[in-house]
Amino acid sequence: MLQVYCKNTHTTRKFPEGTSLVQMLADFEFDRPYPIVSAKVNNVSQGLKFKVYQNKDIEFLDVRESSGWRVYFRSLCFLLFKAATDVFPDSRLFMEHPISGGYFCHLRKADGAGLTCDDLKLLEGRMKEIVQKDMPFHRYDVQTDRAIKEFRKSGYDDKVRLLETSGEAYTDYYTLDDTSDYYYGKLVPSTGYLTVWGLQPYHDGILLRVPDRHDPSVLAPFMDQPKTYGMFEENLRWNIIMGLNTVGDVNYSILEGHASELIQIAEALQEKKIVQIAEEIDRRYRSDNPVKVVLITGPSSSGKTTFCRRLSIQLKACGLKPLSMSTDDYFVNRADTPRFPDGSFDFDNFDTVDHDLMESDIMKMLAGEEVSVPEFNFVTGLREYNGKKIRLGPGCVLLIEGIHALNPRLTTEIPEPAKFRIFINTLTGILLDNHNCIPTSDNRLLRRIVRDYNKGAFTARESISQWPNVRKAEEQWIYPYQEMADVMFNSAYLIEFAVLKNHAEPILRSVPQNCPEFSEAHRLLKFIHYFTPVPDKEIPATSLLREFVGGSSFK
Repeated sequence: MLQVYCKNTHTTRKFPEGTSLVQMLADFEFDRPYPIVSAKVNNVSQGLKFKVYQNKDIEFLDVRESSGWRVYFRSLCFLLFKAATDVFPDSRLFMEHPISGGYFCHLRKADGAGLTCDDLKLLEGRMKEIVQKDMPFHRYDVQTDRAIKEFRKSGYDDKVRLLETSGEAYTDYYTLDDTSDYYYGKLVPSTGYLTVWGLQPYHDGILLRVPDRHDPSVLAPFMDQPKTYGMFEENLRWNIIMGLNTVGDVNYSILEGHASELIQIAEALQEKKIVQIAEEIDRRYRSDNPVKVVLITGPSSSGKTTFCRRLSIQLKACGLKPLSMSTDDYFVNRADTPRFPDGSFDFDNFDTVDHDLMESDIMKMLAGEEVSVPEFNFVTGLREYNGKKIRLGPGCVLLIEGIHALNPRLTTEIPEPAKFRIFINTLTGILLDNHNCIPTSDNRLLRRIVRDYNKGAFTARESISQWPNVRKAEEQWIYPYQEMADVMFNSAYLIEFAVLKNHAEPILRSVPQNCPEFSEAHRLLKFIHYFTPVPDKEIPATSLLREFVGGSSFK
């Protein structure tokens, strides 16, 4: 007999060796407002079919927890793939990216015909049948060569290229009835768990609707995001031109000696976009209703600081005189900072910024006055005036950077024609394989972990611990305003994970296994293992990536 400690109940039970998690679940009584879909075993995410042979700590999870959410979503992707295979033989499914409260995907039918509303109904009907039958997902752990042969036989070259460059001796894959697929994480035990989902036409593809993270019994609300969709499509076009759609494609290109060229192309594409933005600002500055204020925002670790510096250089090349300030410098004194119910400081709250004073100062600048601008002292927690003054003379534009820069309440008195809004995001442009899209937030989390560690600000464990609150604040204070932007800039880097891998791996390995943050560190280590590493020596000193790995020429 073995002993299992359940974190949900804070109790211990004895079980025979080889008992599965789903069997154990029946012996632990605790509040379950939503179905349990997975568990953490010694802080490592596992499926409910996982069998225990030694003493373990176990925490059962529903879809509200990030590990449970990923298990549910992967299983939902397989459900969609299985239905597509049954309804449209020889079709190809591409899980592209998260958007509009769901996940956008393309389904290419064998005859090349477009997807109709009737096709979508057939697909949805087959998915419902599979769920009703409660068909089991089966997992097989085999030699990687055998898995490669399995997917090559089915014509899935994306999976073949990924596994060929993984360096793993063994690989696990799943089957659902007679259909095989590969996922880089666990699935639910059977299709009967997948009760909340939806399909709807979206642009030239399908939007796979998913459960609301806060209330998994209902679908996440739909929000049309045409500008965000356009950014993804722009990135996809470049990937298709370069022939690099998946991680396997990029790995092969690196192994063939093209890493230097990929870096140069990634830098050229970003610089081209920054030049286009600067030229549009210049055009509008010289119009009958001139732009005077450029508002720049984006979520954590999106590269706002370096973007602002590079935009300033391009604006100067256009003949303009950019002056910059940050919403952070208008923080209220620490004693006046809003707090959470538990008494801790809510640094991301809009009222952390003295927006009335900031808007008043901006209006004075627009009127031609010279204004003394504060600087916030993060050590003392006080706003200070240290002699910095700004006057908007001829040819000047004011760049304002900060997480609240696009919040309409910050600039209510400023005339609309005088404002130009920029939203920076990090939208990962490649897929792991055609059925495994890369979470866009993983890009920024890895950046943040590396940067915080290199600067001596936080350990990997601390950065991971803070991330859920960071993401919550972004959803509340940043993302609601992204579609208001005049232009969006994607700071994701084509071979970024290949570069970050060398920096992130030793940092992530420092997270102890006996802490909750180990689960995320373990997942990220497994994820970046798929990438063929690239040293950062050829990354230019002006690169956005230098903001995180160090060596930036912008001080």
